[in-house]
Amino acid sequence: MQTQEYDAIVLGGGGAGLMCAAVAGQGGKRVLVVDHADEVGKKILISGGGRCNFTNLGAVPERYISANPHFAKSAMGRYTAADFVTLVEKYGIAYHEKTLGQLFCDGSAKQIVAMLLDECAAGGVAISLGHGIGAVTHADGRFTVTYGDRVATAPALVIATGGPSIPKMGATDYAYGLARQFGLSIVEPRPALVPLTLGGDETLFRDISGVAADVVAKCGRTAFREAALFTHRGLSGPSILQISSYWRHGQPIAINFLPDHRPGWLVEMKRQRPRSFLKVALAAVLPDRLADMLWQRIGLYGDLNSITDARLGDIERLLADWQFLPNGTEGFAKAEVTVGGIATDGLSSRTLEARKVPGLYAIGEAVDVTGWLGGYNFQWAWASGWAAGTAIAAG
Repeated sequence: MQTQEYDAIVLGGGGAGLMCAAVAGQGGKRVLVVDHADEVGKKILISGGGRCNFTNLGAVPERYISANPHFAKSAMGRYTAADFVTLVEKYGIAYHEKTLGQLFCDGSAKQIVAMLLDECAAGGVAISLGHGIGAVTHADGRFTVTYGDRVATAPALVIATGGPSIPKMGATDYAYGLARQFGLSIVEPRPALVPLTLGGDETLFRDISGVAADVVAKCGRTAFREAALFTHRGLSGPSILQISSYWRHGQPIAINFLPDHRPGWLVEMKRQRPRSFLKVALAAVLPDRLADMLWQRIGLYGDLNSITDARLGDIERLLADWQFLPNGTEGFAKAEVTVGGIATDGLSSRTLEARKVPGLYAIGEAVDVTGWLGGYNFQWAWASGWAAGTAIAAG
């Protein structure tokens, strides 16, 4: 079996891997990308309903979760959302901004994948698809990778195989085993940006599956204001997906159903319409089915005039801090990304190179850096891939 020699081997043909390979290749290095899938960029292709939410204008390190909250600062400070937008514009890809700084293609996510492949082609990058990765070894300053019936060797190896979220797309936890092989530790992975499930008495809320409302979802000190969606299994929608990344088993989730209503609004309504009922008051400010469910759970059936001001104040506070106790999540199958992964304390924040294994890099979702919903995780993929690719090119 003939061994082919390269300057760098990138394991994984997702956003981070392709960016790294393109940068290193255009820097004059001979680069090979290996992916077991039959096409590159599968997560890119399904992102944003097929239009790829490719970055976020608000992508700052404070909006990422990591055991080391400072780790992402270097890479993200040197390759910003504006830098990726410049690349998108260079290729004439039309895009638009949705809410909260999210940038989407006007056309198709396929344009982003095509752009990355063109960038790789400009650097002479070799791409091998549909071959499972076999043995990976390291000796005499070189890494050797067996893939399919082929063998490649290089002084640099990049782990860019992502995390286990969305296994139906071919995602696995391969990165963690390989990292451990080379002495890197792992921060326990868990599903993130994932729907939460409800059990016990709270299963009643499944009866209003399909109902959405603008809320503030809170877990601990972290809160997000966006839509929440009731599902046949529990809670979803942007605010819930966001807060799920911070949630741990046993913690309650607090929902403010009326974030725009100031204290005293129910008492004021009682003064204006004393013969009105609480159910009517709720239906005036919330979707009908949700208002009915909350009214039944509160259990006050008389008119507002029959309820004391103090009790109405209690109801206002309850609606502003409704406690749900999720019994779990919908798991990696429905998670958009993974919290945890390869521990950052074993990596250089500037180059993403392993401190104790020269030439070994880890980038993208495989690393313990997880962004908010809305293009943040793609920006980490671009920034970490760029940082590693630049370091390889300079080596």
